[in-house]
Amino acid sequence: MSTDTPGIDPLEALRAPRDPACDVFLTGPVFLDIIFTGLDSAPVRGTESWARGMGSSPGGVANMATALARLGLHTSLAAAFGDDHYGEYCWDALEQGEGIDLSMSHTVPGWHSPVTVSMAYEGERTMVSHGHEAPAPAPDAGTGSRAGTTGTGATTGAAAPVFPQCPPRARAAIASLARGRSEPWVATAARDGALVFGDVGWDETGRWDLDALPDLAHCEAFLPNAEEAMRYTRTDCPRAAAHALAERVPLAVVTLGAEGAYAVDGRTGTAAAVPAIEVEALDPTGAGDVFVAGFVTGTLADWPLADRLAFAGLTAALSVQEFGGSLSAPGWAEIAAWWQLIRTCDRQDPAALERYAFLDDLLPATARAWPLRRAVPTIGFRQ
Repeated sequence: MSTDTPGIDPLEALRAPRDPACDVFLTGPVFLDIIFTGLDSAPVRGTESWARGMGSSPGGVANMATALARLGLHTSLAAAFGDDHYGEYCWDALEQGEGIDLSMSHTVPGWHSPVTVSMAYEGERTMVSHGHEAPAPAPDAGTGSRAGTTGTGATTGAAAPVFPQCPPRARAAIASLARGRSEPWVATAARDGALVFGDVGWDETGRWDLDALPDLAHCEAFLPNAEEAMRYTRTDCPRAAAHALAERVPLAVVTLGAEGAYAVDGRTGTAAAVPAIEVEALDPTGAGDVFVAGFVTGTLADWPLADRLAFAGLTAALSVQEFGGSLSAPGWAEIAAWWQLIRTCDRQDPAALERYAFLDDLLPATARAWPLRRAVPTIGFRQ
């Protein structure tokens, strides 16, 4: 987790007594991530590779939940946890280490935690995962405890998310849109006033049909990458794709990888483009989740569209300079240290610095020196 993070609340000026206690709700599978670092190349068949470093942390939906919490948002997560040591470790790391509300989560007796092993090298990573689908909670099962369900009837496959019928009232919710599937909790969250931010995975059917994403109708914002956006809109330009998507959702955000991001506000017609920050990428795991967390933060704080994009891109850029998914999510300490450093570097483009001037109103006047050493939790050691 991040250390010595300033107690910055980006929504402090907007909070009112009758506001929801929860800023962001999300749900999905939690994996135990084991990350091997310091590999010179990809593993070669028939050989043994030695890594110079290793870390472990909660992964899967925990990447985004951690990123949100480290940016000061009150985050609620609904997930299934195994009753093995891995599940206990992930629960403690999220609840005690990151301050994430797990009252909607539950532990499944007899179900082992999904695991992903990630090998990072040359700015890329290779992952191997294993898990079984979590059985559905019993109708009378409680939540927010480590004994919430009964039964072990798991089937082989990826761990399924936990979709509560009645999510907590929240300012925002993050939904993973699935082809041909509508989750009742998404409509409930939107009806209760939450801004729904939708992301999406690769369409393996090759149909790329927006009408096959029924929960898109409940979304305030849709955040695909450039390739996904162009395929869904039958366009050959990410910016054209963003404008086409803005006809379907109030806010379309298209991530462009090393070229930054482009967004269109369908209500006002406002468009914004922000270039990516050039960094030495060590591990891109979780960068997309961090980008979404940064954009959600800026949206809830009611920042201008370009500032939201810039902040999201900055947090994602900071994350790829560290290994791991939730391990790499930056907090305000990292952001403050970067801003202090970048303004003292020689030959900085004044126009580029001006793009991030909005940080002056958020960050403390002084910050710890860059680079910061982030804590790397590892199973087997007590901190």
